[in-house]
Parts: sequence; structure tokens; C-alpha cells
Amino acid sequence: MGDDGDPDPTVSVSVSLHASVIASVRERVGKRGVSAYIERAVRRQIERDNLRELIEASEAIHGKITEEETQAARQELFGSGTRSEKA
Repeated sequence: MGDDGDPDPTVSVSVSLHASVIASVRERVGKRGVSAYIERAVRRQIERDNLRELIEASEAIHGKITEEETQAARQELFGSGTRSEKA
């Protein structure tokens, strides 16, 4: 079991990152929060990759989404105003 109670055990790995990236992470979370921060970032990227794969599979079946379809979806989700107008 992982340290956070997650039944998925943690595994130590070595990765190389630019010094400026690590410095930015440490500024945000301190030395003890680096692993958790990177874990969350990797999980978000996996979610994005999975979503991209789902979109590509849908487009292979139904064709690419047009700009008009995108605008119609935005209209349905957000109404006629833009985000900047609502702020």
C-alpha cells in the first residue's frame, strides 16, 4: 500500500528534469512535496492522453469536429456570452 493509503504501491524511479523546473516545483511545494506534485502532474497528463485517444477514435468513426460544431457546443455549454464578459 502506498504512503497515502492508496492500495497501488509506490515505486521509486529516477527521472531527469531541468534544474529550473525542480526549483519551481520546490518553491510551490517544498522539498517533501515534490513526489506528490509530480505524481499529480503525470496523472493529469495520462488523463489528457486518454482523452486525446478517445477523441481520435471518435474522429476515425465520425470524422473531425468542424469549427461550427465546436462553436455550437460552446454556445450550448456557456451560452451566448464569452467568459470575459461574465467575469
